[in-house]
Amino acid sequence: MVDSHDRRIRIVKNGRTESGAIALVGEEPLSIRVQGSPYAVVMRTPGAEKPHVAGFCLGEGIVDAPGDLANIAFCDGEDTNVVTVTVTDARRRRIADHLDRRTYISQTSCGICGKTIVADLVQALSPVADLDPLDGTGTLGCLLRLGDHQPLRDKTRAAHGAAIYDHALNPLSVAEDVGRHNALDKAIGSLFLDGNLDQARLLTLSSRISYELVQKAARARIPVILAISRPTALAVRLAEALNMTLASLGKDDSLMVYCHPHRLAWPQ
Repeated sequence: MVDSHDRRIRIVKNGRTESGAIALVGEEPLSIRVQGSPYAVVMRTPGAEKPHVAGFCLGEGIVDAPGDLANIAFCDGEDTNVVTVTVTDARRRRIADHLDRRTYISQTSCGICGKTIVADLVQALSPVADLDPLDGTGTLGCLLRLGDHQPLRDKTRAAHGAAIYDHALNPLSVAEDVGRHNALDKAIGSLFLDGNLDQARLLTLSSRISYELVQKAARARIPVILAISRPTALAVRLAEALNMTLASLGKDDSLMVYCHPHRLAWPQ
C-alpha cells in the first residue's frame, strides 16, 4: 500500500493549457474486525493501520486501556486492508452487550481494495453522458466564489459548502454543513425533492474530493466536479471510469484538471 500516487494532469491558467504532474493522496478502505466479526469499514490513507485501529477501538469503547487488547493483526500479511482485533477474555465479557447491539456491516471479504470499490461502483452506476461543454472560465469563477455562498463558514470558520449549477452556470442549490458529505447530500436532496436535479451540470465543493463524493455526484448525474482541495487517487480513478470531469484549484487561481477535460471549454 502506498500513501500517494503520481498523476499527469492539465493545468489551465488564463485560458492557456499545459501539462504537469501532481501527487494525489491515497485513499483505501480499511475493514476492522472485532472478535472475528466485521465491525466497520473506514476510508483512510494507507499507513499506520495498527495505531489507527487501536485509536478507533478506544473511541468506540471497545477498549479502555492497552491491556484490554489481546492482539491486533493483519488478516493476511501487511499488504491487506483488513485488521483483526482480539480483546482479552475479561474485556470481551465487559463489552458483550456492546458487541451484541452492534449492527455488523455486511462486508465480509478479506480482499477489499480501491480497485474492488471502483469495479463494484462502475457496475452499479452507469457512466455520465457527454453533453455540451461548460464555459471553463465561468466554472472556475463559480469555484472561486463558493465562499460567497457560505454564511455559516463566515460565522464559524468550521463549515463545508457544496453548490450546484446548471449549464448556464446559474446557481441551483447551495448547502453548508459541518460534514462535507452532509453538505453535498443537502444540496443534491434539495434539487431532488424539487424535481430539478436533471438540470445539474456543475458541482463545486469546499473540501477535497473523496470517492464517496464522486459516487454521490454520479448518482445525481452531475458530470463536472470542481473543488478547492485536491481529489484522492481513488476519486480520480472512479471519476475516470464514470466519464466524469474532476478539477481543483491550483496556484494563482489556475485549475488542475485530472480527467475528462473535454467538458470544459476555454477561449482560443
